[in-house]
Amino acid sequence: MSPLPIWLQRWNFIERAKHEQSLWAAFEQGDNLEQRVAELAQQVGAASDQPELAFQLEVWQATLPRIRKIEAMMRERSNQG
Repeated sequence: MSPLPIWLQRWNFIERAKHEQSLWAAFEQGDNLEQRVAELAQQVGAASDQPELAFQLEVWQATLPRIRKIEAMMRERSNQG
């Protein structure tokens, strides 16, 4: 099965979820997410002919603030208890 065209991936929930999950997995492993996103951004800048990487970066940049917001809410909740 060939990969979906990039324009279709943007509207495909499963493709977006794969990229979101990869960043969540990095979070669960304790990786530095800001560094991972920055490294991906460098790759995208160096390889403008890779729309898949650009799409992954777009998803990661949208997912990172949500991860940090949930992390802060959980920290706040654990401090209250």
